[in-house]
Amino acid sequence: MLIVHHLNNSRSQRVLWLLEELGVPYEIKRYQRDPKTMLAPPELRAVHPLGKSPVITDDGQTIAESGAIIEYLIDKYGQGRFAPAPGTPERLRYTYWLHYAEGSAMPPLLLKLVALRIASAPMPFFAKPIARKIARTLQSSFIDPQLKLHLGYIDQKLSKTGWFVGNDFTAADVQMSFPLEAGTARGGMEGQIPAVVDFLKRIHARPAYQRALERGGKYELLGGD
Repeated sequence: MLIVHHLNNSRSQRVLWLLEELGVPYEIKRYQRDPKTMLAPPELRAVHPLGKSPVITDDGQTIAESGAIIEYLIDKYGQGRFAPAPGTPERLRYTYWLHYAEGSAMPPLLLKLVALRIASAPMPFFAKPIARKIARTLQSSFIDPQLKLHLGYIDQKLSKTGWFVGNDFTAADVQMSFPLEAGTARGGMEGQIPAVVDFLKRIHARPAYQRALERGGKYELLGGD
């Protein structure tokens, strides 16, 4: 049976969601982040050398990286669902959003997280003002403008049909869910991106999304306890 190596509060939540949409049976092997470092535990390296999630194992294959996992699941289990036909303009847009999610949308969010940690990290008292000033400058001069640029761009695209590809839900919407959940949690732009907010409300209401939350457990990007 397909196994999802599931790290709490991570990108692997959207893999559970897609599996629920597809109706594919799967098992979950759970891993918990270190509460101090928030890093994945070393046990994940036994599954994949980088020790990161998401990772799935299926039919003797080990597949890492969210986009690659989604493409694999759609190709093997989709039966024509949740992806446009190959060779169409819609398929090109679908592929674009699968790669944009991690290649363009996530880097400024990760930089924001790093800057916040620098500002709050324990260090000698004389270094704190310098570190905090560097973190604030990085956020104000680069990170926050980049977040605003990307969230505005995404909002404009979603305002047309409510989905990333055409008029229907696809796996591209699954792939884009994580950066948008993280972006609204960290970006402070909710009032400026109504189409993004509406998109998140709609996907969170989907029965498959709710089932994935029940199976995956606490998901703090949604503000859970």
